Amino acid sequence: MARGHELGRSGEALAAELLERSGWTILERNFRFGHKEIDLVARRGRTVAFVEVKTRGGTNCGHPLDAVDGRKRAQVARVAHYWVQRHGRPADRYRFDAIAIRWEGGRPNVEHIEDAWRL
Repeated sequence: MARGHELGRSGEALAAELLERSGWTILERNFRFGHKEIDLVARRGRTVAFVEVKTRGGTNCGHPLDAVDGRKRAQVARVAHYWVQRHGRPADRYRFDAIAIRWEGGRPNVEHIEDAWRL
């Protein structure tokens, strides 16, 4: 497994832990539709968050969320739409969150942006 892939998976695990400590239930990890995926699908009450997680090993590559551009948001939205068709409930509210993780000095710097974008 490539180092970048390992870093991404560890970031997703850390993000899931953060969400669970904040009262969220992780419904899905790496939910796929075709070749696209949503890193995490989480529920708290009637709110379902589709969470994109970006992890960087340092500060040399810019901010992790720079990679969540319009194209990436559209891909996540397509997968989210499919998830809602299969698992959604009429009273649910849906949103898109982003979690950025930067490893600095051997410690993670985690930033959770709730309702990070809208369609």
